[in-house]
Amino acid sequence: PAAPQTGFQTDNGRSLLLSPCLSETPEARVLERAVLESRVREMEEENRQIRLQLNQLQGTAGQPADGGNYGNAAWGASADTGPEDVENTAEERANHTECPRSPTVLKCELIHVACVCAGHNASRDVVTLVKSILFHRRNPLHFHFITDAVANQILSSLFQSWMVPSVQVSFYDADELKSEVSWIPNKHYSGIYGLMKLTLTKALPSDLTKVIVLDTDITFATDIAELWAIFRKFTDKQVIGLVENQSDWYLGNLWKNHKPWPALGRGFNTGVILLYLERLRRIGWEQMWRLTAERELMSMLSTSLADQDIFNAFIKQNPVLVHQLPCFWNVQLSDHTRSEQCYTEVSDLKVIHWNSPKKLRVKNKHVEFFRNLYLTFLEYDGNLLRRELFGCPSQATSESLQGALEELDEDDQCYDFRRERITVHRVHLYFLQYEYTPAGDDTDVTLVAQLSMDRLQMLEAICKHWEGPISLALYMSDAEAQQFLRYAQASEVLKNRKNVGYHIVYKEGQFYPVNLVRNVALRNANTPYVFLADVDFLPMYGLYDYLRKSVVQLDMAHTKKALVVPAFETLRYRLSFPKSKAELLSMLDMGTLYTFRYHVWTKGHAPTNYAKWRTATTPYKVEWEADFEPYVVVKRDCPEYDQRFVGFGWNKVSHIMELDAQEYDLMVLPNAFMIHMPHAPSFDISKFRSSPGYRYCLQTLKEEFHQDLSRKYGAAALKYLTAQRNI
Repeated sequence: PAAPQTGFQTDNGRSLLLSPCLSETPEARVLERAVLESRVREMEEENRQIRLQLNQLQGTAGQPADGGNYGNAAWGASADTGPEDVENTAEERANHTECPRSPTVLKCELIHVACVCAGHNASRDVVTLVKSILFHRRNPLHFHFITDAVANQILSSLFQSWMVPSVQVSFYDADELKSEVSWIPNKHYSGIYGLMKLTLTKALPSDLTKVIVLDTDITFATDIAELWAIFRKFTDKQVIGLVENQSDWYLGNLWKNHKPWPALGRGFNTGVILLYLERLRRIGWEQMWRLTAERELMSMLSTSLADQDIFNAFIKQNPVLVHQLPCFWNVQLSDHTRSEQCYTEVSDLKVIHWNSPKKLRVKNKHVEFFRNLYLTFLEYDGNLLRRELFGCPSQATSESLQGALEELDEDDQCYDFRRERITVHRVHLYFLQYEYTPAGDDTDVTLVAQLSMDRLQMLEAICKHWEGPISLALYMSDAEAQQFLRYAQASEVLKNRKNVGYHIVYKEGQFYPVNLVRNVALRNANTPYVFLADVDFLPMYGLYDYLRKSVVQLDMAHTKKALVVPAFETLRYRLSFPKSKAELLSMLDMGTLYTFRYHVWTKGHAPTNYAKWRTATTPYKVEWEADFEPYVVVKRDCPEYDQRFVGFGWNKVSHIMELDAQEYDLMVLPNAFMIHMPHAPSFDISKFRSSPGYRYCLQTLKEEFHQDLSRKYGAAALKYLTAQRNI
């Protein structure tokens, strides 16, 4: 019988359970989304009493301890009881008599999770999967990722900067495993990586006894410890835990002449697997699956569902080795599945599997509900998942970072500024597909810039003006990153540009860490030279080729030079962009264009010597002056930006000063230019103008920067201090 239609009320009166009869009206879907989000936000605060009541209701609903694979039958295989339940009163324990207690997981027991992840898109999916696991988890976790080079770079950077307590991460090179499975013809869209779960006994450490294996298109709706606990329900012979396949694929009746691989009944889905590695090694798993694959390929010729076909053929021959999991541990949302029989209420859901090639566009009666659950984690602020696990040892915060935090004086008027300098921001490199083929002549130049959500409209124009590689760091929240993704995927211009690296730096703190964001873009440029620009400037047409020629002409490979690209601006939102220097000079004379910041901050670019530039035909050297902040082309290994400067003020000035301290020659290019496009003032410049405290702290940071420069470069750096005092 179905569970009763009951919902519990929290202290603030919100229902924690949703009706199983999901309405199709837009108003009802909006309400369901709101209720769901409320439930997700409050889940961490659910107390033990609510869990006990939930178990009691499910126990008294007449569910059998073990039953079929659908509905709420198999509740006994779920680990809803936590370690703390041992302290229950006699009365509370009596409430559980009709519901068999599941094996529990010890409070700080380490849970191992493995995923195969290749490419840019899969790395984004992994982040959403990991968020859903971290949200519900109460145990330390160790993630094992089998990755290609792209996913390795992305995920290693992400986890290193995420710094989640009680989470370990290990990486294994998928290239080293390709030879194990490359001989198997596979028609599945996952390609060779879809076969690599077969190799886990070899890929993972030999002392690892068991692991939960997940596809990247999985969303957890419960604590993963409940799934881990099911290992203790395995019989002595069982080595693999799987959920039955919820489509008719292996029954062979989907269309005429459909001939699937052999399977036990409906077969099993391998999106969620419990692998008892120790036992698998003992029975010779590697040899057994190979023999199975070789035998079946003689007649089947190729796999259609990658590793799943081979797992099923193996189980057909060895049914005693499989432990069948309740179907709510892998609710499969491919088309034509019986997944709706897995659940009658929200509380039944454990794991949702988007195993259709169409993913979120799959046809399912309740797809809006599942999509909302997925979107909740997609846009969830990952910083909130950095919470400690009480009572479990954690190594997330490095000793150096902890020491730096302890040295800060919370009574310091500029504490927030100093705190920002040592804040570790999550970084997701190469958020979109990126392809770059190095130029053969070592003259290639990457345009490097940073931006936030309010400058997105500049991207298409920049791509039209600059055909070379671009490295962009985007300062965004998790939700904004998803908006950017949709924007980029809808833009024909951006979709056709694969040589643009987009790196997300996730928001944290009250300041815009502009120099930290710039450094992320700079570090991830893949060319020998970089053009350090701002995103609200449009380069002249042809600048990319001109800069590459200038790199050779000025022998930048063997000298320390910074090539200055003169900056101009327009106050017009619609501008007929000049096609040449002559046209630009004409527009200057007509007042359509101005030298950059001529009206408000002349010193920033005056040393470029625009009067000389008007008639120059060859590059000319200029001297550093106080507050000079030109846009320059330098070698990629130039000094990084000083991260103490945040928001508005002195972020580029300090960088040019350090280039000069390192004796870079500042060379102005006679036939290069860039034009600043008008936009509303940023929030940071408004703070600078309106807050005396902000300006005081900026002045304090400038003085400390001067002192640090003097210590680093000696007497030569005294000129900067003198120049500043003479202003």
